[in-house]
Amino acid sequence: MSTPLNIREDIFQDLVSFSAQIFNLPPLSSKIYAYLVFDFDRNGISFDDLVEVFCASKSSISSNVNLLLSRKLIRDFSKINERKRLFVINEIFQRLRFEQIIDKLEREVQILDKLKDFHGKPDEKLEIYRELLANNITNIKQSLSKL
Repeated sequence: MSTPLNIREDIFQDLVSFSAQIFNLPPLSSKIYAYLVFDFDRNGISFDDLVEVFCASKSSISSNVNLLLSRKLIRDFSKINERKRLFVINEIFQRLRFEQIIDKLEREVQILDKLKDFHGKPDEKLEIYRELLANNITNIKQSLSKL
């Protein structure tokens, strides 16, 4: 086994809870994701290391790693002349996540516009809400362009 990652238990537990909630992940997937966050140098963690760290069966680790891969939360790679797959956090996932948020916000604005057209009367609260959504879309897009 390679050297285990240096983690801080309270931050790890916060990450586990957060990722379970925000990404709708099962417990072991959340733990794997949170553990990989602590791989700050992005050296990668092997499958065997994950089995050892979490004291879980290979099939459990495999299915949870595959879930994380399918959701693009993590990615895998192999070093030259090695067969071993290593897993790291997907660096572009933040961009993907916020692009999805923008898409949802834009869809909501479109629906609000249709409701406004259908109703035919101005609605101050609806306009304030729509403006809030539009401002958030703009802010997120500007921030993403800086990443």
